[in-house]
Amino acid sequence: MLHPDLPTRLGIFNPSADPTAYQGIGGLPEPSINELLNTAHADPAYRSFLAHPSLRAFIRRFTGWSQERILDRAMLRHNCPGSHSTGIHYDQYFLRDGEDEFLTAWVPIGDCSPGGGGLMYLENSTSLGQELEREFLAKAEHLPKEERINAFNMFMANDGFMSHNAVEFGLQMREKRRDVGRWLVGDYEAGDVVFHNPWMVHAATKNEDAEGRIRLASDLRFHEEGAKLDKRWMKVWTHDDGL
Repeated sequence: MLHPDLPTRLGIFNPSADPTAYQGIGGLPEPSINELLNTAHADPAYRSFLAHPSLRAFIRRFTGWSQERILDRAMLRHNCPGSHSTGIHYDQYFLRDGEDEFLTAWVPIGDCSPGGGGLMYLENSTSLGQELEREFLAKAEHLPKEERINAFNMFMANDGFMSHNAVEFGLQMREKRRDVGRWLVGDYEAGDVVFHNPWMVHAATKNEDAEGRIRLASDLRFHEEGAKLDKRWMKVWTHDDGL
């Protein structure tokens, strides 16, 4: 997976490897990659990172909460150059069995250029996400609860995403709501953290990093202590957990 002639810490993808064999969360990598992902998510070093006191203190200052609660199902995502990227979605429809007031932190682990597979956000899309969720829930109101809260139910896309075509989706949504704006992306650096609400529509760009860097990032979700949590998310991520 890594370039054989360069330092590991640079995270440069092996140009002779097939990127589709090394897909991350949401993809279909080789079985051995899934086992490595399972191990990485349970690794004590990663679990310690999730409890970083500076991040936790900032969450409390930013939200005004006296105490925060992180969902155990944090995700460590890699995105190889030339591989598939995370499709268009908003977070709430993956967490429908908990309160819809939570904060997602997206943490790039290392620098991530605008074309390096980082997150992009659809401008002014919070109200759009809320409208889309009302529509999805109205269609699914006759379904049993287990299906109604499922991001892969009969009214959702097979892979849980609304689209993989950002240009087409943006045009369609601007016809639906005139306040929807552009797709926005950043030039992320190590140490950055990006926060978004449950309704903001976003996706990952395709990794076309000029240096061939593998994008590595983690997404974490925080509730205020005492909030109703989606219990499906109160366990460490595994590749076969169905979420």
